[in-house]
Amino acid sequence: MRIVLAQVDSVLGDVNQNLARAREILLGQAGGDTDLVVFPELFLTGYSLGNVPHDVGIAIDDVRFSSLAAAAGDSTAALIGLVETGPGMERYNSAAYIQGGAVVHTHRKVHLANYDIWEEGKHFTPGSSIGAFDSSLGRLATLICYDLWQPASVVVAVHDGAQVLLVPSNSIERRFSDEANNQDQWKAITRFYASMFASYVVFVNRVGVEGELTFWGGSHVVDPCGRIVAEGPTHEEALVVVDIDLDEVTRRRREVPFGTEARLDLVIEELNRIVT
Repeated sequence: MRIVLAQVDSVLGDVNQNLARAREILLGQAGGDTDLVVFPELFLTGYSLGNVPHDVGIAIDDVRFSSLAAAAGDSTAALIGLVETGPGMERYNSAAYIQGGAVVHTHRKVHLANYDIWEEGKHFTPGSSIGAFDSSLGRLATLICYDLWQPASVVVAVHDGAQVLLVPSNSIERRFSDEANNQDQWKAITRFYASMFASYVVFVNRVGVEGELTFWGGSHVVDPCGRIVAEGPTHEEALVVVDIDLDEVTRRRREVPFGTEARLDLVIEELNRIVT
C-alpha cells in the first residue's frame, strides 16, 4: 500500500480555497501508484475557528465535497479533515474517508481538547464512536489528534480489527516546559502504540501559522515493530510517500500476541465497577 502524507497548510476560514488545494493534490496522485492520501485535521477550514465570523461547516453530501471525491477517482482513496454539519445545530471535527468516488466512512473526533488555549468544546459536538472500518486497502481506524492521547481509543480501534491507525492532527509547537516537547511526545506515543498493538500508525500533522499557533509538521509513519519508516520535515510543506505492507501486521501479531491475550472481559467488568 502506498500512502502519501499531505503535510500542508490551510487557509483559515476559506473552505473553497482549501478544497481547491485538496483537489489539486489528489489530481496529482490520481492514476498513479498512490493508494491513499491523508490530509491533516480540519484541513478544509483551519483550526482557529473562533476567529472566523462565518459558518465553515460542510455536509458530507455537499456538492463541493462530492467534487473532491470525484477528484480522488476510483484508484486513490483520501482522508480529509473538515467541520461537518450535523442534522441540527451540531458541528463536528470530522475526517471523511473517500474511496471509489464516495465517502465510505466518517470519524467524528471523540475527545475534544479543552485546556490551556484549546477550546474545541466551544465549537464542536463530540463524536460517539471509535470503531474500525473496512476499505479496499484493509481494515482501518481514524483517531483525530487528541483521540490518540486517550489509550482506550486505541484499544477499541485495534480490538475492532484496525491494522492501520490514521491520525490527522493539528499539533502546535510546545507551550509548556522544555521537558514537554510536543514533537518528542508524539513520536513516543505513536511508536508505543505501533509496537504494543502491532499496527501501522500514520501521523499527519499540519504546518503553518495561525496567530500565536505554529504548527510544526513532522508527519511520520511507524511500522508494527515501532520503527519510524517515513518522516516529513518540520515547519515546511511536503508530500511524504511511504509504502507499507499489511502482511507485516499479521506477522508481528503472531510473534507478539499482546492483543489476543488481553482480558477484555475483565477490563469491561472493572470499568463497569468504576463508573457505577
